Amino acid sequence: MSRIGKLPVILPAGVTVEVAADNTVSVKGPLGTLSQKVDSDIKVEVGTHTDAKTEKEFAAVMVSRPTNQPRHRSLHGLYRALINNMVIGVSKGYEIKQELVGVGFKAEVKDGILYMGLGYSHDVALMLPAEVTATAVTEKKGNPIVTLKSIDKQLVGQVAAKIRSLRKPEPYKGKGIKFVGEVIRRKAGKSASK
Repeated sequence: MSRIGKLPVILPAGVTVEVAADNTVSVKGPLGTLSQKVDSDIKVEVGTHTDAKTEKEFAAVMVSRPTNQPRHRSLHGLYRALINNMVIGVSKGYEIKQELVGVGFKAEVKDGILYMGLGYSHDVALMLPAEVTATAVTEKKGNPIVTLKSIDKQLVGQVAAKIRSLRKPEPYKGKGIKFVGEVIRRKAGKSASK
């Protein structure tokens, strides 16, 4: 069995999961609704799971596969992880923080569009998907920080990667867009000739 695939997805309070006839899994929670089409070979069941230590029963989603073929084994863990991400998304949500490091770098959000001054001759405007909300904060003597929030882990990660690609951090001065907490490998510049 897949070590990840065999684990049950415990459903927190207020989260419900429905499996349609065409094997589409819909997860509804306090923050919204997400759905994912699951391969027809993979079986998704909603039931109860008993914890071995505390002997308490929880509502849970179990994912199972029909055979041990390599294709089924790879899909088993994948769909369990996707369902788990949806459950976390509709109950807690996902947040990514990015820092704009550089002299004169600025960020501002207006009407779902993120405007950034990244040291180019022009400001960069990025239209955000409706599912992603962004805030830009610039504290005094600090770098601007852009915070992205969404219930969809894949979408918020994709938007964050797109923002980072606009100005990747360079290794000499560390200028660019980086994730908060990310460590940039630095290089020493050329030493002065004698």
